[in-house]
Amino acid sequence: MKLSRGFWERNMAAAGLWRRTGRLREMAQARGAWPRLYSMSPAFADVLKLPQKQLTKIVYPLRELAQYLVTDTGPGLLEQRLFDPSLEDIARAESVFEATARNRIDYLSSAVRLDHAPSLQQPEVCFIGRSNVGKSSLIKALFSLAPDVEVRVSKKPGHTKKMNFFKVGKYFTLVDMPGYGYRAPEDFVDMVEAYLKERKNLKRTFLLVDSVVGITKVDNIAIEMCEEFALPYVMVLTKIDKSSKGYLLKQVLQIQKFVNTQTQGCFPQLFPISAVTYSGVHLLKCFIADITGNLK
Repeated sequence: MKLSRGFWERNMAAAGLWRRTGRLREMAQARGAWPRLYSMSPAFADVLKLPQKQLTKIVYPLRELAQYLVTDTGPGLLEQRLFDPSLEDIARAESVFEATARNRIDYLSSAVRLDHAPSLQQPEVCFIGRSNVGKSSLIKALFSLAPDVEVRVSKKPGHTKKMNFFKVGKYFTLVDMPGYGYRAPEDFVDMVEAYLKERKNLKRTFLLVDSVVGITKVDNIAIEMCEEFALPYVMVLTKIDKSSKGYLLKQVLQIQKFVNTQTQGCFPQLFPISAVTYSGVHLLKCFIADITGNLK
C-alpha cells in the first residue's frame, strides 16, 4: 500500500571495556600526546582520560544503562552490540568529522524538491524526526570539530523548512530534513517522500525519537513510511540528559521492544544521544563513518 498524501495528512493531524582502553591511556601518558595514526580530536582525547565509569557513560551509553537492569529483566535486550567498535575505531572516525585543509566540511545547499538537490555520487545519510526533537542540535554536535559550519538551532519547532545538504569532505553528505508534525512545511510529504524513495546514494536514514516522550503517533507514521519504502533506518534517541536514570531505562526498554517486535527495516541497536553532554555522539560518528565506507 502506498502512503498517500491523504494518509499522511490524516494521521499527522490525528497525532568490560576493551582491553585496549588501558593501552590507549598508557600511550597518551607516555607520549604526552595521542599517536598521529588516530588523528584524534582534543575532545575525544579528553574523554579517554576519564575514569572508566564516566568513559562508558559518554562513549557507550547503552552499556551504562544495561548495568542497572536486574537479572530477571534480561540485560540481553540492551546488549545486542551489533555495532561494537573499539576505542581505536571511534578515534579513527573522529578524523572524518574534523575540518582540516584537506577535509573541508561545508554547508552545500538547500532544496525544497528532489530535482533541486545537488547531484552527488558520494554516500549520503539523512536525519528525520518530528519538530523539536533536537535534530539540528544533534547535527551541530556531530560537526563540533568543524566550527565554521553553520547549523542553525532554534527553540521554536519547525525551524527547518528545507532539505539542507552538508558535504563532509570526500567521505559523505549529511542531509538535515524538515521536521514532521507540528509546523511542518506544507510540501513536507512531496519533499521528503520523493527524496527517501528516489535518492540513489542514500545509505541510511536516521530517525530521531525524543527519549523523554517516546514514540509518538507522528513517529509511528514516519516509521511506517520507512518500512513501506523498505528503507534501512536507525532509531536515535535524543535528549537522554533530560530524564532520570530509571525513567530513561524504562523508555529505552520499551522502544527496544518495539524495534524488536514491530519493525523489519530498523537497525536492531538503538543509539541514545545527548547533544548537551555529548553522550553517544562519538559512537554515532563512528557508525556513520562505518556505513558510508570510511572506517578503515
